Amino acid sequence: MESDDEFDMLDANDDDDNDEDFYSGGDDDAAAAMDSDEAGVADYEFIDNDSDDSNDVASHRYQQNYTVLTEADIRQHQEEDIMRISTVLSISKVSASTLLRYYSWSVSKVHDEWFADEEKVRRAVGLPEKPVVDYPNAQEHNCGICFETYPRDKMHAAACGHPFCSSCWAGYISTAINDGPGCLMLRCPDPSCGAVVCQDMINALASAEDKEKYSRYFIRSYVEDNRKTKWCPAPGCDYAIDFIVGGGSYDVTCRCSYSFCWNCTEEAHRPVDCGTVAKWILKNSAESENMNWILANSKPCPKCKRPIEKNQGCMHITCTPPCKFEFCWLCLGAWSDHGERTGGFYACNRYETAKQEGVYDETEKRREMAKNSLERYTHYYERWATNQSSRQKALADLQQMQTVHLEKLSDIQCQPESQLKFITEAWLQIVECRRVLKWTYAYGYYLPEHEHAKRQFFEYLQGEAESGLERLHQCAEKELQVYLNEEDPSKDFNEFRTKLAGLTSVTRNYFENLVRALENGLSDVDSHGACSRTASSKNLGGTSNKGRGGRGKATTSRSSSSSRNIDDLGHWSCEHCTFANVKSATVCQMCQQRR
Repeated sequence: MESDDEFDMLDANDDDDNDEDFYSGGDDDAAAAMDSDEAGVADYEFIDNDSDDSNDVASHRYQQNYTVLTEADIRQHQEEDIMRISTVLSISKVSASTLLRYYSWSVSKVHDEWFADEEKVRRAVGLPEKPVVDYPNAQEHNCGICFETYPRDKMHAAACGHPFCSSCWAGYISTAINDGPGCLMLRCPDPSCGAVVCQDMINALASAEDKEKYSRYFIRSYVEDNRKTKWCPAPGCDYAIDFIVGGGSYDVTCRCSYSFCWNCTEEAHRPVDCGTVAKWILKNSAESENMNWILANSKPCPKCKRPIEKNQGCMHITCTPPCKFEFCWLCLGAWSDHGERTGGFYACNRYETAKQEGVYDETEKRREMAKNSLERYTHYYERWATNQSSRQKALADLQQMQTVHLEKLSDIQCQPESQLKFITEAWLQIVECRRVLKWTYAYGYYLPEHEHAKRQFFEYLQGEAESGLERLHQCAEKELQVYLNEEDPSKDFNEFRTKLAGLTSVTRNYFENLVRALENGLSDVDSHGACSRTASSKNLGGTSNKGRGGRGKATTSRSSSSSRNIDDLGHWSCEHCTFANVKSATVCQMCQQRR
């Protein structure tokens, strides 16, 4: 939602009269964003860091429901699970690892199935308790694959007892390993046998190269077969994420700094759900948008039916060779039937007459619908892509800040780098807010058109978020540059520190509440254009007037009409944000617009 006035955001200097509460347009004693009476209640308001709920919010914000695993961590987890199964079931570690791979590394599943029916598990996995064939004590044996005779020490068998020579085993194992991870549950070469080939045989008979591949498959199976663990999808990253299912948000951040959704492995996309992200990504890459563009901006040649785009000139169109058909752009009739008597080169009387008679209504309606659809999609996509570009630029600026500018600023201001962390925190917040703001455009695109109240309120909240983020971004980018260009310590640097830290905190709180509001589907706004009576007073700031009245510098100038929606209880609905205000209020307690 575009704002006509530039919003002012809170400057952390309370004694600076020019800086007011950005989002609520409060008076002087609205120090951060809201008073402590309202903090922690609303979905759409700030949480004052000094409020009683601030500790809960901070705990929620930093509560991590996942663990980043290195390769060494994965090996350790594997060994612990294998040892646990081996000890409880009194079987070898090799058999325990086979059981765990079969049951996707679920220790509880192995326990349940094994103690329910051990024989059934052994048959399914391929772990016979004793050999199914007798292994004779003769000095020489025939290989069942190459049918050659070999000494006893050159023959090997799996748990089933079927003997094959070393070279045939090596070739069989090598082929299976080169075919992929299926080698982890390799079965006996005998067609009638389902016994598994355990890891001890792989280690004894495979080449060094094949053993290395097998080891990699074994490590990867712990992540790829385990429903609680996934690889980080960032290119070149070897970390895995062990997630506590049901522990809250799916957003995780790897040690490589890449943030993604653990559920769908796309980049982190709160407040948008995974289904909407999938639809949005598909739409961005789908051929349907090309067809919409063709339908909206071209017409088919009446003869050869190839689409033609007219971007300038008169209505006389000549199709490209070999067709070369000449026709009128408006009515698609042959140009030989046109001339001055039909309106000349820039008009067509036949088209106007046919249009009035309704001949072209359906075709033009389809073209107009496609054009409107394309324009709407372009509106949201351009802003989505712009915020993505801004986020990439912010990431680059953050990198440069950490590697170059912090050291330089530390030398200029004679302060240790540890006291300049507020700058890094500001840039990290900018990066995160750009991501959230980017996905709000996908949210807005799929917000139902008929829900006018929600759409209007969403655009208001989105506009506030945009303006606030721009204020923080400008402070971290432009105002910081002044201190980087100085040669001596500045007296105003501590004031800048307070201001930037304050803007970071206020912006973070607002965006966290914005995310929660959108994830809840803007549930406090009903479809009739007003907030629900039971929740709106609390959730949208109607509990207290503190921090809501006053100069109102941070409000948006919008046109208003004299008509007001007033319900039976005396509430009047603001036309700008649809908030239900009490009858005695003369200023909207949400957006500060006058009644």
